[in-house]
Amino acid sequence: MKFIQINPDDNVAVALQDLSKGENVLGVTLLEDIPRGHKILLKDAREGENIIKYGFPIGHLTRYAAAGTKVDHSCIKTNLEGLLDYRYDPALVEIAPSTVRRTFMGFRRGDGQVGVRNQIWVIPTVGCVNGICEQIVSRFKAEIAGREGSVDAIVAFPHNYGCSQLGDDHENTRRILADMVHHPNAGGVLVVSLGCENNQLDAFRELVGPVEATRVRMFACQKVGDEVEYGLQQLREIFAAAAQDRRVEVPVSELRVGLKCGGSDGLSGITANPLLGVFSDWIVAQGGTTVLTEVPEMFGAETILMNRCQDKATFDATVRLINDFKEYFIRQGMPVYENPSPGNKAGGISTLEEKSLGCTQKCGKSIVRGVLGYGDRLSVKGLNLLSAPGNDLVASTALAASGCQIVLFTTGRGTPFGSFVPTMKISTNTPLAEGKPGWIDFNAGVLAQGEAMDTVAQRFIEFVLAAASGSPVNNEKNGFREIAIFKSGVTL
Repeated sequence: MKFIQINPDDNVAVALQDLSKGENVLGVTLLEDIPRGHKILLKDAREGENIIKYGFPIGHLTRYAAAGTKVDHSCIKTNLEGLLDYRYDPALVEIAPSTVRRTFMGFRRGDGQVGVRNQIWVIPTVGCVNGICEQIVSRFKAEIAGREGSVDAIVAFPHNYGCSQLGDDHENTRRILADMVHHPNAGGVLVVSLGCENNQLDAFRELVGPVEATRVRMFACQKVGDEVEYGLQQLREIFAAAAQDRRVEVPVSELRVGLKCGGSDGLSGITANPLLGVFSDWIVAQGGTTVLTEVPEMFGAETILMNRCQDKATFDATVRLINDFKEYFIRQGMPVYENPSPGNKAGGISTLEEKSLGCTQKCGKSIVRGVLGYGDRLSVKGLNLLSAPGNDLVASTALAASGCQIVLFTTGRGTPFGSFVPTMKISTNTPLAEGKPGWIDFNAGVLAQGEAMDTVAQRFIEFVLAAASGSPVNNEKNGFREIAIFKSGVTL
């Protein structure tokens, strides 16, 4: 298969591999070489005429173009503009509960949550103690080498915040860090404070609320003698509890999976993102939870999501999710639709509508059951929408902070990073998977080579369940674990 017309109403096809001038595509002779992932115009089109892909307009031509030519960012412009009024016009597809219930092996926590990892995390309340946290972890790992038991990893999560922040930025930092303390992938947490920062430990402890004293410890470096020795003693006691944890069989209904894409290309909406959509619907049918974020990459496809909301209240919350993010751009004096990225364009994505229509396929057809603000934790099962930007690490951190135990990340260009939960990379094309085996965990590019979606989806389901049961993914093998917190305001 060399090309695809995704929808019969489309006036473009997409090259699934590099095509040469003179080749025939649906009765049209190519007038130029077409790289993989790029669009081929199927009929002559005048200036101002809409380009249709996925059955929807993705922008309009800025000049006349002949059939057989490449349509890219050089000749197409977005149709999108500022704030919009929306109408609730529900088009709901009820996903039937699965009759075959699956399980995985996870860690059942005292608060009822289930983790897919059993790690110990050292979390600084402020960037000033990043080095202390890393020193504590380094010394402790050397101390317990060879007797880790069921503890998968001991990780410090440095960040730059916790002081000199105001308003929303200050609260964002506090909430994300508090979310991490409650995350079920952590069998234990040590919170390290300096003592004089804005993110005061007593107030942070109050925000966190009740915790297991044997699993969560907090201290301020300015209030103890040797802070590294004090931290090591705290870790010894946390480790003694966490090392006794064991995996047990739990239903897939306990899984909470984040859906994310980055470095998208023209095949993202054809291979990897639809694969995640099938998987998302499968998780929902199992009684589990998926979360879609990257609000700026919903622009242009937002009405599809809005009309999948379970009721008017959820619709109204989704409208606020979209318009609040547009207003954020406007307050900063930035264009709302300054997207896609250079890498997206090189991969064949020309406008934000095109990017968004491909991006939103990650959440399948399920009904939207919940809408989360930034830093909110999940409370509703099924498909949820989460407020966060498109930035890969910020959005992945927000997904994990909401309670997702795993983040599924589709990419056409490739990226090695990992958030503080397993961050599985799914390639949109086979050359990427073959060229970056240390980055890519699963190749969805085989869909462009003719392999059936049902076959690939079943293999993907088994791959994710194995990862949930403890099989490490590449970011974990590489030791790439980071956090990034959304910042929008003044730094003092």
